Amino acid sequence: MHDQPDAQTCAEELRAALAAHGITLPSLGVDLPTFAARYPNRPLIALGNCNLLTARALVAALRKGAA
Repeated sequence: MHDQPDAQTCAEELRAALAAHGITLPSLGVDLPTFAARYPNRPLIALGNCNLLTARALVAALRKGAA
């Protein structure tokens, strides 16, 4: 059983949640090579790279959420 639709939905939900905090990760998406792995029903979400400004925004959003 492949969970690609679930993984894609999760990636889009994460993209929307980040956007609500003004954060954009352009590389965010489903890691397609995961589906060729031994356990394809455990897909990964690739967050990608981000610049220092975006990393600081992530830190601030996570700290705010933890408070």
